[in-house]
Amino acid sequence: MTPAPNLVALVGSRICHDLISPIGAINNGLELMSLSGAGAGPEMSLIGESVGNASARIRFFRIAFGAAGDQMIGQTEVCAILRDLYEGGRLTVHWRPTTPQPRAAVRLAFLGLLCCETAMPYGGTLDVTQHQGDWSLKAQADRLSVEGGLWAMLTDAALAEDLLPAHVQFGLMPQIALDEGRKITVQADETRLTLTF
Repeated sequence: MTPAPNLVALVGSRICHDLISPIGAINNGLELMSLSGAGAGPEMSLIGESVGNASARIRFFRIAFGAAGDQMIGQTEVCAILRDLYEGGRLTVHWRPTTPQPRAAVRLAFLGLLCCETAMPYGGTLDVTQHQGDWSLKAQADRLSVEGGLWAMLTDAALAEDLLPAHVQFGLMPQIALDEGRKITVQADETRLTLTF
């Protein structure tokens, strides 16, 4: 019997796939306007920044929430997505793996980044490392806000009830980790947080 398709992941992939083209077209239009001299001014700059941010988010979400498949993702692609997403923000992310990684593992890492973001409302630094297939996300900030109930979901998927849309990563990550045969561990104090899988 063939396993049922993961419809949620397929929907995520479809939405991201369908949105990336029009956003890219808007960006191309802005570049053409800029070349013709019509793109000057703070308004056009704001539109350009917003389109760039939307494009980065969709590329990130396509990996985090889309179907994983068997593809490998290289360091250049991952770093470009993370740079475009976090550049100029309060959060600095360092992607340490230098070799191409399975899309399923990158997907878990991206979901982990989204989890860590919720604990870092004032910004900070995140280091993503991988050693012999084991992944670690180390977050450091002057002050972390780790909500126990959310983080408990990562180690006990049965707790994932009544999630807000902003916290869907806490319900999704343990399910995907289980499918991949991985166990998630969390260690946190006031200024450091480590998420491993």
